[in-house]
Amino acid sequence: MSNPPRRHGRPPSNKTPPPSAAAASADQLGRWPNGTKLVHDNGRVCEVLDARRQEGTKWLYYVHWVDLNRRMDSWEPASALKELAEALPAVKKARPEGVIEFVEEQYGDGASMDAQSIREHEEVTKVKNVSKIQLGRYVAEAWFFSPIPKEFSGPDGLPLDTLYFCEFDLAFFAHESELARHYRRVKLRHPPGDEIYRDPSARLSMFEIDGGKAITYCQNLSYYAKFFLDHKTLQFDTQPFLFYVMCEFDEYGYHPVGYFSKEKFSEAGYNLACILTFPQYQRRGYGNFLISFSYELSKMEEKVGSPEKPLSDLGQIGYRSYWARALLDELRAIAKDPQATAVSIMDLTLRTAIRTDDVLTALEYMGLLNNGVLDVTVEALEACGQKIGTSAGPRVKPELLHWAPLKVDVKKDKWSMRSKVARRYHSSFKLPPSAGSGAMGGSSLKRPAPVAS
Repeated sequence: MSNPPRRHGRPPSNKTPPPSAAAASADQLGRWPNGTKLVHDNGRVCEVLDARRQEGTKWLYYVHWVDLNRRMDSWEPASALKELAEALPAVKKARPEGVIEFVEEQYGDGASMDAQSIREHEEVTKVKNVSKIQLGRYVAEAWFFSPIPKEFSGPDGLPLDTLYFCEFDLAFFAHESELARHYRRVKLRHPPGDEIYRDPSARLSMFEIDGGKAITYCQNLSYYAKFFLDHKTLQFDTQPFLFYVMCEFDEYGYHPVGYFSKEKFSEAGYNLACILTFPQYQRRGYGNFLISFSYELSKMEEKVGSPEKPLSDLGQIGYRSYWARALLDELRAIAKDPQATAVSIMDLTLRTAIRTDDVLTALEYMGLLNNGVLDVTVEALEACGQKIGTSAGPRVKPELLHWAPLKVDVKKDKWSMRSKVARRYHSSFKLPPSAGSGAMGGSSLKRPAPVAS
């Protein structure tokens, strides 16, 4: 930014202002330019992304907090911000023991978006267009931008204060009175699909929704999810996808708490395209339930599956934990079988429907691979159990799942379990002393029968 013109009659100063002060100087309109680094009254450093004029000469700034995730970006008044050159040195506060501040990488290694695409994406979506989302009795702060129609914009270019969603058909409105009128008209009290799972004890249900039939519902679900997912591509063509919506139910109807989607047929063998537990229902174990449910569907399809890659950092943590628990349960069951003498990686794949490369990733995380060979003892299994811990929340009960796979006209599916039978990659499995001694690398376990509904 160029320096302001000098006044006549004043000699030029030989002093050069500090670079930070020059960069942060306000322009002729009395506002800091985009990209200026400022300090908030709370001591955190932030960067100006956008600004809106309020009454008179007051400005409201949209800032990104340095070293925090983009979901924390917010509008702040100019009175709460100071230039770096004027601010006192920030004192780093001691973090309370046991409190972890959430800092997440925006894009994982090998992400599908290159550097240029990431810059364009962040430029278009840098400012949230909605502040809060109301769904049912909960109001949640929006984390990211979602490309909803421009009719739902707020006044003077500011974000809409609250966007109101109907729980049952996910229609959304800018005013609460519109939502109230909609509720009086709508008769549906559940997602517009087939209920394929119901657990009365946990009061949970799963609905399968065809993206080619309930188009409006699936598009609205994608709009809602985009408020809480940053670098996901919003698919307006929902026809190739199936959506599985998880609901809590009571006497008033079915209340959605999360969902995942999958392609009707995936050439890459993915059994999950996108997954989200709604923020107001997180930390209840619902994410693990959705992951487990996707693999139960794969078992009934008699296929091995894997989530769409690349996974985000949080996605890697969630899936790695699920894979480790699923494999640990199988290895414990095998160790208790007196007739078991050896097991291969492929046997674990066929038992769990987890793809082979994911099995290897989980076994390395569990510390059960020794130079590419499975080496399992009672002590190793106990150590794994303590490391992984137990999964909180509800568990999928396969006997409650009533579902038939979608028939797709494909002559040969390389991800079917039948195509895996001939491909045997053996690794030694060392049985606990109580079950037997040694390992027979050339033998294998008897393959379990396919899971029935």
